[in-house]
Amino acid sequence: MTITHRAFFGDGERNFTLTDPIVIELERLTSTGVGNLFLRLTRGDFRLSDLIEIIRLGMIGADTNPEEAARLIETYARNRPIAETLPLAMDILAARWGGDDEEGNADE
Repeated sequence: MTITHRAFFGDGERNFTLTDPIVIELERLTSTGVGNLFLRLTRGDFRLSDLIEIIRLGMIGADTNPEEAARLIETYARNRPIAETLPLAMDILAARWGGDDEEGNADE
């Protein structure tokens, strides 16, 4: 099991990791505890900013430069259909919640 999720985003395959410090920042930015945030996503009771922050911080947690992460978000996540961003955000948070299977994911 790993807490790093690997998926195609933007222009290629990327790693997304919600480390402890990144989870704390996510909680601060969303004004929501991680448990409640996970429940909100699974219930469909989320804010668009929740999705954006999960994806952006997941890239930063996996060692993407913060400026690069912001650029990728602006280009490939903002003003896109929610159906494109919701599954990725859910997968990133689920990887931290319960771990990802080794197949198709990286723990680098």
